[in-house]
Amino acid sequence: MKLYFNGAARTVTGSQHLVEANGHRLLLDCGLFQGKRNDTYERNKHFAFDPKSIDAVILSHAHIDHSGNLPNLVKSGFGGPIYATPPTATLGEIMLMDSAHIHEYDAEYVNKKRSRRGEPPVEPLYTKRDAADAIERYYPVKYNQPFSPVSGITVTFYEAGHILGSAAIRLDVEENGEHKSLWFSGDIGRGELPLIADPVLPNDVDYLMMECTYGDMEHFTVEQAYNNFQQVVKKTFDRGGKVIIPAFAVGRTQEIVYFMNQMITNGDISPVPVYVDSPLAVEASRIFTQYPEYFDKETNEFIRQHKHQALDFPGLTYVSSVDESKSLNDKKGPMMIISASGMAENGRILHHLKNNIENPRNSVLIVGWQAPDTLGRRLVEGVDQLRIYGQLYDRRADVESITGLSAHAGQNALLEYASAVKGRAKSTFLVHGEEDAAGVFMALLKDKGFENIVYPQLQDVAEL
Repeated sequence: MKLYFNGAARTVTGSQHLVEANGHRLLLDCGLFQGKRNDTYERNKHFAFDPKSIDAVILSHAHIDHSGNLPNLVKSGFGGPIYATPPTATLGEIMLMDSAHIHEYDAEYVNKKRSRRGEPPVEPLYTKRDAADAIERYYPVKYNQPFSPVSGITVTFYEAGHILGSAAIRLDVEENGEHKSLWFSGDIGRGELPLIADPVLPNDVDYLMMECTYGDMEHFTVEQAYNNFQQVVKKTFDRGGKVIIPAFAVGRTQEIVYFMNQMITNGDISPVPVYVDSPLAVEASRIFTQYPEYFDKETNEFIRQHKHQALDFPGLTYVSSVDESKSLNDKKGPMMIISASGMAENGRILHHLKNNIENPRNSVLIVGWQAPDTLGRRLVEGVDQLRIYGQLYDRRADVESITGLSAHAGQNALLEYASAVKGRAKSTFLVHGEEDAAGVFMALLKDKGFENIVYPQLQDVAEL
């Protein structure tokens, strides 16, 4: 049994881990790498393996850094099934089509410039047709229901607590008369988060492969984050400003909407207009309401008590059309605009930042991890000028960062996760983490008596 680290090795994005056993090959996730634009296209276009050799994909969840290169995989010759939980499969339909739209749009934009310079056109990484081909290959499987994608390997999904339908993946392999087990965490959620059920800890496995995005720091508690969130919102609204939030359309947007629902319903803040300006987030929120059985007990109790949906309340508007989106620029605060993308690299959020970043009454609220070399990271780093659509803007709005809203586990929760199989797992592989975070977490694990901790490099191979 071999484990190939083809993505999210010594970085956070681009999840791709290939398992080879019994003459079969399973790909755990097929995500897009996100970073410097000049680097990402070539890195995402070319796989380190032959896509035709993959028997099946086992998908942890729908976020693009875990699923976004599936259309390219199918385009490049993959012909097998893509196994995922039912919500992940449903969310995948809208997310892959949205991603394809972005790739087509970006290629069209670049080609206009290349044409003026007499340069040949570039192709999009993939098209909507490629995305549709990938979507047709989704095969939904519920949590805790073992299945065999190939002979000799049994797979089981467990709640990961990250976004709706997110899963940890357990593989039980029978090879040469020997049993081996591998647990891949996917993205590990947090037990206190609203909406989503708590993550299931690994148990009784030979090998653990886990994310370590926040291995170097502990989050504020969700209660602290809620209070900090409320303070930023109230302060901005009191001065008549707008709160602009770059947020992932799936997961983060719904959490923020639910927070605002709670604050307004409980009388913690005065009612204000709240706009979700992202067609993808609108569709994702609709899908969330289709799966209330995946909500945690607290959310379902809130719905029962207040007799309205967690993701809908008076004053909330889901914006779909371009004209509606543009009209928000003419509206005066106080108000909140939640828009994609979460790292402020593309989408409608760029227009809202462009129109609001120079107003000192406004606040930009960062509510999640920001990849290096993204506009979101530059906002967090406090740069005085930002380049948006090729033009420089002075940053006069407040920029606030609240890590307690992260859907990723913090250091303590990661330690608890690893400790669940301490003394049982032969090796622990740390993926989905930058080197600083992973280095701190590795040192912590060693101090706690863990052995055989591996932080693989891209394209490393482990014999299990």
